[in-house]
Amino acid sequence: MIRFPKDFLWGSATSSHQVEGDNRANDWWEWEQKGHGKQPSGEACRHYQLYEKDFDLAQQLHHNCHRLSIEWSRIQPDPDSFSESAIAHYQQVINALRARGMEPIVTLHHFTNPRWLARIGGWENKRTVDYFCRYVEKMALIFSPRVRYWVTINEPLIYAYFSYFAGDWPPQKKSFLALWRVRNRMIAAHIKAYRAIHRIYKQAGLPRPMVGVAHHLMAFVACEKTFRNRLAVSVRNSVINLGLLKVLAARSLDFIGINYYSRNLIDTENWSLHSILSAVCRRQHDILPKNEMGWEIYPRGLYDMLLSLKRYRLPVFILENGVCVSDDRLRWDFIREHLKSVACAIEQGVDVRGYMYWSLLDNFEWDKGFVPRFGLIGIDYQTFERTVRDSARRFAQVCKTGILD
Repeated sequence: MIRFPKDFLWGSATSSHQVEGDNRANDWWEWEQKGHGKQPSGEACRHYQLYEKDFDLAQQLHHNCHRLSIEWSRIQPDPDSFSESAIAHYQQVINALRARGMEPIVTLHHFTNPRWLARIGGWENKRTVDYFCRYVEKMALIFSPRVRYWVTINEPLIYAYFSYFAGDWPPQKKSFLALWRVRNRMIAAHIKAYRAIHRIYKQAGLPRPMVGVAHHLMAFVACEKTFRNRLAVSVRNSVINLGLLKVLAARSLDFIGINYYSRNLIDTENWSLHSILSAVCRRQHDILPKNEMGWEIYPRGLYDMLLSLKRYRLPVFILENGVCVSDDRLRWDFIREHLKSVACAIEQGVDVRGYMYWSLLDNFEWDKGFVPRFGLIGIDYQTFERTVRDSARRFAQVCKTGILD
């Protein structure tokens, strides 16, 4: 029997574009309408209309927190105005969580940008830092009495990589210089937003907020323990896993938020920078189960990643951890084994304070469309009927008792 801390936060996560539907004013919607991606997001899960029903289900599943994102493009449909109706909607959403005893953990940027921002260059434009912070200040002023936990930006390195280097997401650029520029702008935006949120809470006489980012971590494992492979593991950990945290932890994080899904089995072919940074094993070594997107399921990696964060002496929240599978029994296996890793890390002194499964609902999985099914709750995209999966009920018992048998 494993017993988690008494005040542990248990819940799940969503993001606005993936569940709300009809986010017509952002860059992803425009990109989808041009035929990009597997399919358009359309009505998604209709969460914008059905959020109370979804939160009722989360409450019944004994979640005591929920991570959500505010859709910037709804709040600020043009650079010079804020939408009072959109603000009122998200006030109702946060109030609905509070009324059900769930702590809101609010993300301010989760991959999508207002269309007007994309048209002036998005995160390549240095003015975006100021535009973002103006939006953040507005949100903090309005929601500060009801929100303690803020995630400024979701996975800045993942966003920069797929949008500006790999060319898979809008604006589909393939430039290392653009990637580096966007990374640095997002870091600057987070630091400025962090200071603004804290200033607003202090001026209002409110308890100190908790502000962080959601950082994607991947377990890097050497396929064969050659010197070159071990060097590649070290380089990737330093650049991809810890580089962002080294910059932010000392001055602009109240907690470390991590998203963890999988591992990278490294087998370098030569001494080129490309091989050191990106080569993976192609020889079917150390085969592990995979989710339906081909990501290896590696719970041990979560334990290793959590231990690597101990040096920062900050609270840690697992903001995303989930699996897309058609066999729901495998979903519960995934949750159980990853929770064991969390418990082992806590025993080793890592200050883990919460676990959020990705995702509460099946949803629109970006360029992969609606095929991947991550949800604790299944969605029929024709009728929008919700079906609570057995894995959700088993996870609910852990949420209720804080005990994993």
